[in-house]
Amino acid sequence: YVCSTWGNNHFKTFDGDIYQFPGICEYNFASDCRQSYKEFSVHIQRALNSNNHPEIQYILLTIKDFTVYLRPKLAVVDGRIVKTPYYSSGVLIESNDIYTKVYAKLGLILIWNQEDALMVELDSKFNNLTCGLCGDYNGVPIYNEFINGVASYNSITYGNLQKIRKPNAKCEDPDETQALPSCNGHRDECERLLTSSAFTDCRLRLNLEMYIQACMQDKCACNGNEDSFCLCSTISEYSRQCSHAGGRPGEWRTQYFC
Repeated sequence: YVCSTWGNNHFKTFDGDIYQFPGICEYNFASDCRQSYKEFSVHIQRALNSNNHPEIQYILLTIKDFTVYLRPKLAVVDGRIVKTPYYSSGVLIESNDIYTKVYAKLGLILIWNQEDALMVELDSKFNNLTCGLCGDYNGVPIYNEFINGVASYNSITYGNLQKIRKPNAKCEDPDETQALPSCNGHRDECERLLTSSAFTDCRLRLNLEMYIQACMQDKCACNGNEDSFCLCSTISEYSRQCSHAGGRPGEWRTQYFC
């Protein structure tokens, strides 16, 4: 089971909900939430890059008592910069120019494209034991993330609840009353892109509608400034998720597109 975040602040929980949360603090992405002994935690911090696009600045991963701090092209373990591939106490870190990957024996795989997209895969032994932006992994969408008992949260409220409290952090919580625009005008184009023949092998493996919605939100947020981040990040994610689900996406990038 995979939780991911990509592009224009999109998140997909272990249980399959896709939502948008534009926070720029440090957040609990996915952690073991048992009170007594936490086996792992993954924190992320996003910021806007020079092109005004959200990117993940760093990832902080703890596995039992082992701390891994990742930045693009940099891995720091327990305070020391390490060369990759690096292996110690059941944790393997690999990196190349495009991806950083961490494999932990306890049942976690983390894949980061060193820019906007992060994917965490967890063993099912963590069912119902996790918390964070990735949700509780109970197999039921919406429940306990966006509906908890009688309370119902919108995605911004839910995201703000995952903030890591740090004494000197200077970051504002996104406004919970901000409504997302309706982006229906972009549906046809997004549908066309995501149902192109390159993705024939993906359609039965993934929930297409969720990616169409994310693509529509991207197009809205672009405001006509159609750079590749804007147009391609959700399509890239669809392609990655398809491969991850055992599908074989065809060549969808062209010299004119992405």
